[in-house]
Amino acid sequence: MKIRTWRAVACAAALLTATLPAAPAVAESNGGTRVMPLGDSITEGTQVPGGYRIGLWQRLGNYRIDFVGSQFNGPSSLGDHDHEGHPGWRIDQIDANIVTWLRNTNPRSVLLHIGTNDVLQNHDVANAPARLSTLVDRITATAPNADVFVATIIPLSNAGQESAARTFNATIPGMVQSKVNAGKRVHLVDMHSALTTADLIDGVHPTAGGYDKMAATWNNALRSVPGSIGDPTGTARQIVGVPSGRCADVPGATTTNGTQLQLWDCHGGTNQNWTYTSSKQMVVYGNKCLDAYGWGTTNGTPAAIWDCTGGANQQWNVNSNGTITSAHSGLCLDASGAGSANGTKLVLWSCNGSANQQWRS
Repeated sequence: MKIRTWRAVACAAALLTATLPAAPAVAESNGGTRVMPLGDSITEGTQVPGGYRIGLWQRLGNYRIDFVGSQFNGPSSLGDHDHEGHPGWRIDQIDANIVTWLRNTNPRSVLLHIGTNDVLQNHDVANAPARLSTLVDRITATAPNADVFVATIIPLSNAGQESAARTFNATIPGMVQSKVNAGKRVHLVDMHSALTTADLIDGVHPTAGGYDKMAATWNNALRSVPGSIGDPTGTARQIVGVPSGRCADVPGATTTNGTQLQLWDCHGGTNQNWTYTSSKQMVVYGNKCLDAYGWGTTNGTPAAIWDCTGGANQQWNVNSNGTITSAHSGLCLDASGAGSANGTKLVLWSCNGSANQQWRS
């Protein structure tokens, strides 16, 4: 983020050079619900590397969250260092890149805090609200299933800049409501009132305590929208076939090893409640795992239950496109023959994008 004097800019640059590690060759991922922290240096965490992401990660400890983005920084206490925070960037610069970033990561939720640099750089501030609206439209068009949390920008110590920030912030609730009225999954986050200028270390960026207040505000916003961060770790849920509306079911509620799963009307019974664990197992009854029967890797391999062993044939990836794939074979969980009726057997099959390989919880 650009500061008002060249000395401050130089100090900030030196700080960043000293504290930011090089980006990893492969982004960190734990297979959890993808959340994109999006914005400028306040997202990146200037002055406090990792910024609000540290406190947010800690508060979401009972959820499997995967921060996503092309950038990477923060301390070891931050379990996932990926983000999309770009120091010094304005709304238009984020907008110019957002489609690529979204397509690369397909986030379930987006945390957007942007506009501070438009104010600091006095960059056509009168039209900043229109640029923000365009950016939000581009996000919702590119990732229509994502929940987009749009924050008002935090306070600024300079009186003139703070006045401009307040004018900009005043337009955001109406803009967000217009998106909601259009059926978009957009949510307002009042970040400005969460901090005061006493929470700023340099008049622009928060102190560690200020960033933690931001973390608490993001946390409350995410938890208020069901599904935006998935379910708490260990929460049992149904696996529902998208075209059929029927559940992955253990026939007759049996516990016999090798029993092949089927589709059946969802009724909430224990034989339809699955817990996705940190080991990527799908557990039913608390002790039986979804199993690629016989370690099969060919089309038609039965999807069955078996005592949980920790084997790769009992590990599954829950993917953003609705598929559930075997970590062992890469095959998709499939309703056999594209069936949708009660009793349709569940098998593994080459992933082909068909509706009978789409699942929701």
